[in-house]
Amino acid sequence: MSTELFRIPDASIRLDSMPSSGRDLALVVDAADRLAVAEQLGITAVEKLEVKLHAVRFKGGIRVTGRLVATTVQPSVVSLEPVVQEIAEPIERVFLPGGEKAYAGPADAEIFVDLDGEDVPDHFEGNEADLSALIVETLALALDPYPRQLGETLGALRDDGDTESDLPFAGLKILKTPEDKS
Repeated sequence: MSTELFRIPDASIRLDSMPSSGRDLALVVDAADRLAVAEQLGITAVEKLEVKLHAVRFKGGIRVTGRLVATTVQPSVVSLEPVVQEIAEPIERVFLPGGEKAYAGPADAEIFVDLDGEDVPDHFEGNEADLSALIVETLALALDPYPRQLGETLGALRDDGDTESDLPFAGLKILKTPEDKS
């Protein structure tokens, strides 16, 4: 998986020209860009990637809501055959201007994390928020980490012969001395 983030063309929103009602962004990612996203995610293919977003001003930044629809192909973890996955994920994220502020507390300080609270906002520099990372991250989190065909199991790949040589320690039997066997 590549460490450099692929930037999806036209996946950015400028704040200085945003109307008060917000801005809609509809993307149908082309084949070359879908190939780059698939390479970044380490999967076989992204056959379809469509995103509809709505951005409104929020606390000096923007709040982005919408939906991602995709079709992906990954190898099965059981048979390595291609597995097609249909994805439809909601998107909601807040972007604020400026970088994150560095926290310089004491080394042994406890940090409280509210798991039920809102997500930490993303940040952007300048007057434009690039939403490429949001799109790729949403797709990555929606992928099945262990894809397999319907009905596929690891047990189906094993030989059903219950021979003694199939047991985990069967090879140790030859190491026993005649006194041990009695």
